[in-house]
Amino acid sequence: MQAKPKSPQMKLFKTPLKKIINIKHRLCILEAKIEWHEFDNAFGPLYCEGKGRPGNPTRLMVGLHYLKHTYDLSDEEVVLQWLENPYWQYFCGNEYFEHDFPIDASSMTRWRQRVSEAGMEKLLEETIKAGLKIGALKKTSIKKLNVDTTVQEKAIRFPTDANLYHSMREKLVSMSKEHGVTLRQSYKFKSKRSLLMRGRYRHCRQMRRSNKEQKRLRTYLGRVVRDIERKIADNEELSCVFSKPLFLARKILSQKRQDKNKVYSIHAPEVECISKGKAHKKYEFGCKVSVTATSKECFVVGMKALHGNPYDGHTLKEAIIQTERISGLKARDIYVDRGYRGHNYTGEALVHIAGRGTRKLKASVRKWIRRRSAIEAVIGHTKTDGRLGRNYLHGREGDNINAILSGCGYNMRKLLTVLLFYLFFYRQKLSTTG
Repeated sequence: MQAKPKSPQMKLFKTPLKKIINIKHRLCILEAKIEWHEFDNAFGPLYCEGKGRPGNPTRLMVGLHYLKHTYDLSDEEVVLQWLENPYWQYFCGNEYFEHDFPIDASSMTRWRQRVSEAGMEKLLEETIKAGLKIGALKKTSIKKLNVDTTVQEKAIRFPTDANLYHSMREKLVSMSKEHGVTLRQSYKFKSKRSLLMRGRYRHCRQMRRSNKEQKRLRTYLGRVVRDIERKIADNEELSCVFSKPLFLARKILSQKRQDKNKVYSIHAPEVECISKGKAHKKYEFGCKVSVTATSKECFVVGMKALHGNPYDGHTLKEAIIQTERISGLKARDIYVDRGYRGHNYTGEALVHIAGRGTRKLKASVRKWIRRRSAIEAVIGHTKTDGRLGRNYLHGREGDNINAILSGCGYNMRKLLTVLLFYLFFYRQKLSTTG
């Protein structure tokens, strides 16, 4: 449900944006290439007409998310810069220059939760359509795809057993205070001192003393857990409230070094430990992400977060299904690395594995196989220039949304670069002919 249009008399003394900005700016050109009405048709059924406050304009919310991931900004920063930038206001559908904040930054979080992963795929689909209109992408290019995986790291502290014991005890103590559960002892100061001394002993390489302090931290957590279990045993309401935290605490207390599906963070228990064989970073904590890009233009046509740390070859089928669903075109050739040996893809496209029997292939096929490594640069740009390097969104749904929006941001930066290139040569041509 959209808000009712305001009276035109209220806009009498406002300044039209077209009189302030250069209409040939690349953001203005890109704004004309995106079919904004498609978002109203796609997200309209998610709202209930006639009940409650009208929702924020769909174009405003979509435009803010495009700008956020194009320029690698937080929700607060993108809203603040929107207020100061007339080009951003024009891109988001404003007719007049506004001097007030369009929304509260928290509205972007609620909008993402409402739209979910399927809606974000619509945002990625529109960037692909805009690339086809501008000429930055061709339909034939979508038939040749490069696929690879990377790790989307979560915004968590590096996990250690001592920090987990201390943080979990703090959370249980604060919840007990909030719900009126009186504990025998909170170990607030003892646990803090043990954590401090454990770090000091480890820094001095006094490992026996350090391990002793870590054992104390584990003991303090176990005592708090058992105390809470005794106090809430006869209260069903409190048992429901403390069920998840106590389950998490028991898992932290029982997990060993070689266990699988360990807990690495209190506020993000879905985080997984993934080893990619990198010399500078042996382990990464987050989830695996499959990236699909065109082999020629390196345009992102698919991005999917995958939980459970699956084998790379077992992610290929889902990646190609998502790409064909978003682009509406079927792939013909897929180029992957050796990590995809024994893949689960059973479609019509041919899967070419780099570095495997390439001497027997034609020169034209070998050329495209060598082109497979271009996706490594795509992954690098989505991490350094976009928001794939560190995910701040909550839960598994946040992992899925952030991955797709990172692909949208990469495509937007690519479209703006292509438009800047076109505008530069157009001006050069005018200056030479004039």
